[in-house]
Parts: sequence; structure tokens; C-alpha cells
Amino acid sequence: MSAQQHYRYELHSLTVLDSPMEVLVFRPEGAGPHPGLLLCQHLPMGHTGLENDPFTLTSARRLADAGFVVVAPFIFHWWPKSAPVELKRENSRDDWTVADLRAAFALLRNDASVDAARLGVVGHCWGGRVAWLAAGHLPDLQVLATFYGGNIGKGLGAGNPPPLGLTRFMEVRRVIGFYGNDDTNPSPGDVAAYAKALDEAGIAYEFHRYDGAGHAFQNFPMPERYREAASEDAWSKLLEFLRRELQGS
Repeated sequence: MSAQQHYRYELHSLTVLDSPMEVLVFRPEGAGPHPGLLLCQHLPMGHTGLENDPFTLTSARRLADAGFVVVAPFIFHWWPKSAPVELKRENSRDDWTVADLRAAFALLRNDASVDAARLGVVGHCWGGRVAWLAAGHLPDLQVLATFYGGNIGKGLGAGNPPPLGLTRFMEVRRVIGFYGNDDTNPSPGDVAAYAKALDEAGIAYEFHRYDGAGHAFQNFPMPERYREAASEDAWSKLLEFLRRELQGS
């Protein structure tokens, strides 16, 4: 998939705890109302700004082309864009991220072209963890789609519980997850723990696992990680899931 594409989106700015946060909004054709998706960005490419991140732009556009309004918040606004990715990774806090998610979700839910009864969250890599965190905190989400999110069993920032421990509070009716069997974070054992938490919470889920694929196997700007066959199969399954659960088709 080529990163040399043109994208149609709106750039918004929200203030979160006195810090301005960029948010991109992608729209499908037609007046709607459309189902809405909160898209949680990955790391490290997303840390310098969403407009510099071809993977997030492509993912958002692909979801919008499938008929969804997509809201993507830039959750690394707490630091200068020029700051090292290691600084942002090591100093991220889940309470800050939850504040970001709530602000972006309100923008999505209150959009005039969005059907607030048909909302979901999608995330890749770092965003796969953030998407799980979102499902543990945000009411009115119907579905969660998570791609190879690691560290879901770990809280970031003093006093913040791990997203996995929030599974029992999720109101989503169904979860879909995608994982490479060669990944180490999350490892196959981690994925088994995710499944156990969903079982215990009584939440329906489907997990898809790919041999010969490791972490970030959908990330086409990184050819050493990208696995086209697995990526396209996962995209097909994701869109089928979202259409069934949020579009009724």
C-alpha cells in the first residue's frame, strides 16, 4: 500500500487539561447519520503528529471510505513534537490518555452526522492498548477492535490500574482482536490472558492470530514488519465485523 495518497479530513483543536490537542476527523460520503469510530494511534510514527503518520491517515481514510465517521486524537500533545519518542513512551500516563479519549469521544458522539447509538473504538499497537483503555472508561461504545496491543496488563502512571483490570467494567457487546504469533508484546500468553479476562467479564469476542507475523504486521511504512497477506486478511475481517456490528450489514 502506497503512503503517497491524498486525504480528506478536518483538523480540530480541543483543550485537554489546559493543553491543546489536535484531532483529525474523516468523513464518508453522504449526510448520514453514520456510525462513528474513535481511532487510537500507534507508536512510534504517530508521536510527531497525526498528519506526519501515513499509517494512521491511511487507516482512517479506509474506515471512512467504508462508511464511518472517524475521529483520531493526537494523544502525545503533552510534549513538544520534537521530543524523543522514548520520553513520550516512558512518561505517558493513563489518566492523561483517558482525558484525551473523553474529549475526542465527546466530539465524535455529538457530531451531527454521527449516530450516537452506533459507536466503536479501533487501535493499533500502542493504540491497541489505548483502545482497550477506552473501552474500560467510555460508556456508549458498542464494539472494540484491537490490533496487537501490548502492555494491557500494565498501568501507566502512578495509581493508574492496568487496562486489563478494567475489562469487567466494559460496556461493549463484542471485541475483535488481531495478533501475530511471532510477537513478544503481546506474546501468545498475553493474548490468552486477554481472552480469559473477556471470558470472565462475559464479553463476546473473536481473536485472529497469524503465523509468520510479528508486531505491527499491518504497518506498511515499516517493510521489515509489514506482512501484506496477514494485513489484508485482518482488514477484511475488521471491516466485516464493523459492518455487521455497527451497520447491520
